[in-house]
Amino acid sequence: MRYSANHKLETREKLLQSSSVSAKKSGFSTVGVDGLMKAIGLSGGAFYSHFSSKDELFTSIVERELRQSLERLGAEKDRDKLERCLKQYLSMSHVDHPETGCALPALGAEIARSDVMVRQQAEHRICQLQESWAQILESDSLAWAILSQCVGALLVARMLATPEKQRMVLKSSYDEIGRQIAGPRT
Repeated sequence: MRYSANHKLETREKLLQSSSVSAKKSGFSTVGVDGLMKAIGLSGGAFYSHFSSKDELFTSIVERELRQSLERLGAEKDRDKLERCLKQYLSMSHVDHPETGCALPALGAEIARSDVMVRQQAEHRICQLQESWAQILESDSLAWAILSQCVGALLVARMLATPEKQRMVLKSSYDEIGRQIAGPRT
């Protein structure tokens, strides 16, 4: 059977998409190559025509996910839009659906344990996001603080079992960020 010229690219994209969802939902290290390929209807052996290793796949997932996060979160160029973006980020929907959200709270620990190439790639994208927010907020340190607080708040909320406590973490963080944004700029 002959495949279209784009078949390999389409299969690679399906594998990246499926693996990203799986990694953000359950962790990257929890699923083997066979499981990743089975999720898109292919055998494990076909994996190596797309990636030389599972580590290479993880590197591609991190690049793809952080690029998409930057496009979603870094595109807002005024404070009102940034505040709306933060409200969506610090939401129960984001807590309940890690597979459709930001990769940082879902994959941060795995990125931290990865080789230097993956961490440098993540650093590049995270710094781009911070720089985008720093322009809006007119403060490098405030942008770092808010970025860190958002990721941390979402991670803590996901660790909690009680929805009321999760909501409390999200609301407290959102309210504090609102005070930081409204406060004097340094």
